[in-house]
Amino acid sequence: MDKNYDDVRQNLISMLEELDERLTTITQDVRHADENLEKDSEEQATQNENNEVQDYLGNSARVEIAAIKQAIARIDNGDYDICQTCGEVINPERLKVVPYVAQCIKCASLAEKV
Repeated sequence: MDKNYDDVRQNLISMLEELDERLTTITQDVRHADENLEKDSEEQATQNENNEVQDYLGNSARVEIAAIKQAIARIDNGDYDICQTCGEVINPERLKVVPYVAQCIKCASLAEKV
């Protein structure tokens, strides 16, 4: 069976570029968050909540970037569709939905329960 994942690889690279841009924007926004807080306590609470959201979004983007880079490496190594936990083939439909997953659905489900 021919396992040519050139289109998937290009899609992952595009996703990576988009996430890098998003992370840059988030990082710039977080730097602005270092500015003085408003004197009004409600405004301070809003600013703090916004900072927490920005931190969460930045961390989520970093995790997704790492997963995409690992998926690209797996394509390059020839084991893109192999579960990194059990070694079984990952369902192609699962890879279509989330092209950077590293586990089959069974192993991912077990990992969530732990």
